Amino acid sequence: MVEQVGGMLAYYLLYTDAANPNGKITAFPEGFQMISGDKRQRSFPYPIPDNDKSSWTANQKTQSALSQKALGFNCLNYAANPEASLYRHFLPDKEYLDANCVDGIRLELMFPSCWNGKDVDSDDHRSHVAFPDLVMSGSCPEGFGTKLPSLFFETIFNTYAFKGMDGQFVLSNGDPTGYGYHGDFQMGWDSSDFLQSAVDTCTNASGQIEDCPLFNIQTEAQEQQCTFKDVDAIKDDNPLGPRDGLPIAVPIQSGPSYATVYPVVLAGDETQAAATSTKASAQVTSAASASAVVPTLSYTPGTSSITDKYGGGILLANTASSYVQTESVSTVTAAASLANAETDAAGNIIATSWYTSGNQVMEMMIEEVDVTVTATAVETANAHARRHVGKEHRRVRGHPRR
Repeated sequence: MVEQVGGMLAYYLLYTDAANPNGKITAFPEGFQMISGDKRQRSFPYPIPDNDKSSWTANQKTQSALSQKALGFNCLNYAANPEASLYRHFLPDKEYLDANCVDGIRLELMFPSCWNGKDVDSDDHRSHVAFPDLVMSGSCPEGFGTKLPSLFFETIFNTYAFKGMDGQFVLSNGDPTGYGYHGDFQMGWDSSDFLQSAVDTCTNASGQIEDCPLFNIQTEAQEQQCTFKDVDAIKDDNPLGPRDGLPIAVPIQSGPSYATVYPVVLAGDETQAAATSTKASAQVTSAASASAVVPTLSYTPGTSSITDKYGGGILLANTASSYVQTESVSTVTAAASLANAETDAAGNIIATSWYTSGNQVMEMMIEEVDVTVTATAVETANAHARRHVGKEHRRVRGHPRR
């Protein structure tokens, strides 16, 4: 098991509906539940990295597309310029993580923030909510006009502790791609009224919960006094490892096809689990295996990142603007063209993606192309408060193949 760093951070980003910027943000009602992400997803049929949001097509703004763009795998190197939130929608392979992510990987998950205003849940835990058309911000679709707090989860894992060791990183649901990352939310505040008060009154620009007078914050020592009683059925299980395979023989499924539903096996029924695991492993195609080859990329040195300094909180839209991935404002003094850019002999394939075209499954090979420009950045008033601002130093082009 890879060590978690700092626990899971939750952000309540107070974005209003772009179609109704003066509208109210409504707290989650009592009994509210929702899921973001799909544990069986193993492919991403859209450009990697995202093309500029202003050029997203209607197909790229469907709820299916937005839900897949709501996942992020942020390569952390605090000695370099930070990557933007939700910049990468897949888990980089171990070679890439070893070479580049010296401070680990930050898994990011955005939840839908548009609600139909009546149902606290639905059969699939999804149909009663929707994403705005820019994932984090933007306009809500018709029928989902009630704006909720924009919930954003972050969890950092110390993948760099395994540098140089053989193996691969796998999510606990048997997903080595990251496309199946997902999360749940259940309304657990003392009351919806209290959360509404926090949304309405926690206006300190820092976004830190310590700066909101409504909250009584425990010290770390107090937190550690809270313990859980061991559950008899799993008290002898060793989740830390090393172990042979995932717990309850969860099969590792690389895709790109939709992952199968594996049985939850009870103690004493490992035979069925082993058979399921073998069958699922056989589904990994040679093309999927080839997609794991990602050459090393170097970082451009930058200023120290302040990523994860604040540790979760409630952030107003005007101080949370860094969550919207936009182009940097700059004055370009020398034009650059992909047609004139040079690539190295290795081709610099940095990622692969899969999509369906008719009755064919296509593989998109994403190639790094270095483009040099001279630009002067325009400083913004709240740049010091930006938490995830990253500067793009590469352009990519895709090469589809069957």
